[in-house]
Amino acid sequence: MAARMPAVPVSVAKAVQESVPTELHVVGTGEASTAVQVKSQIAGELVSVNFTEGQNVTKGQLLFRIDSRPYEDALKQAEAVVERDRAQVAQAQAALARDAAQVKFADSESKRQAELIQGGLTPRSTLDQAQSTAEAARATANASKASIDTAEAALRADQAAVSNARLNLSYCDIHAPIAGRTGNLLVHAGNLVKVNDVPLVVINQIAPIFVNFSVPEQHLGTIRRLNAVHPLIVRVFAQDQPNRIATGHLATIDNTVDSATGTIHLKATFENSDGMLWPGEFVTVILTLDTVPNAIVIPSEAVQSSQQGQYVYMVKADNHVEIRPVTVAPSQGNRTVVQSGLAAGDVVVTDGQLRLFPGAEVTPVESPKAAGVGQP
Repeated sequence: MAARMPAVPVSVAKAVQESVPTELHVVGTGEASTAVQVKSQIAGELVSVNFTEGQNVTKGQLLFRIDSRPYEDALKQAEAVVERDRAQVAQAQAALARDAAQVKFADSESKRQAELIQGGLTPRSTLDQAQSTAEAARATANASKASIDTAEAALRADQAAVSNARLNLSYCDIHAPIAGRTGNLLVHAGNLVKVNDVPLVVINQIAPIFVNFSVPEQHLGTIRRLNAVHPLIVRVFAQDQPNRIATGHLATIDNTVDSATGTIHLKATFENSDGMLWPGEFVTVILTLDTVPNAIVIPSEAVQSSQQGQYVYMVKADNHVEIRPVTVAPSQGNRTVVQSGLAAGDVVVTDGQLRLFPGAEVTPVESPKAAGVGQP
């Protein structure tokens, strides 16, 4: 009589029926929400760097100082020119006041000579001379007015030069245009910098941060429909921290499908207040779409593959197993939705399949891997 094969200890779980969200798992990359190249707007010697590489800075924080002495001298010179212009305007105004008084006197004398000539008390030549003097005085006054206009125009031009010199002086202190994290220092103190030349440092704003990813174009209609109702939830985790998940929302759906890859580009926004996500970092993206009601769910470890397709070892009531072919949807973490082949309550083997064959007797053992999916 042949010896009876001993029962094989295996881990098992029950297939359960529940509503399961449809999730897309793809790879994405982090992108700074704002990236600014800090450059100098003036030329000069870089005299100090007021931050350390990789430091978080606030908007308006002092980053660099450029030697301000040439610009201070330029400002003083421009201010001196303005003072000279003001003196010239005052001088021209005084000349106009003098000329106006002379015009008034000349007009009065001309009027008096006209009255005298009517009484025959003065010759005609005296009247002509008085009128000529009045005309000359008015011409001089008009010239003085023109001198005032010229002096005032020069004053306005030189005041603009003062404003420009003051602006250039303010550029000697370079402040952070945004709040963010500084990168590597690209120009060190002591170097000469040029106007709008190479960046001194790059600041990336990483709170909030974007994550770029692409999904197959067949999901575009569903994504647009659901996102029109409310922003879709997007979850991501880094490869080295799978248990640390950041949650954000879909922010942008690209306006064209990539015909080369058949995908649509998407962008999600995350607060990233803890600095978990990093620009350029590869992350796993989970985009949740529709919910499938009354789905049959088993642990992903239960699904095996062969040349004939996918299957599971199902444990019958007498603790013997049989191979059950199944059709499954893409797995979602440690859970897999069975589209056909199983019913709710069926018990499947989740660990120990290598020692099994059709009809083998098993001893079911609870497994922590099946937690949350169902236990027999």
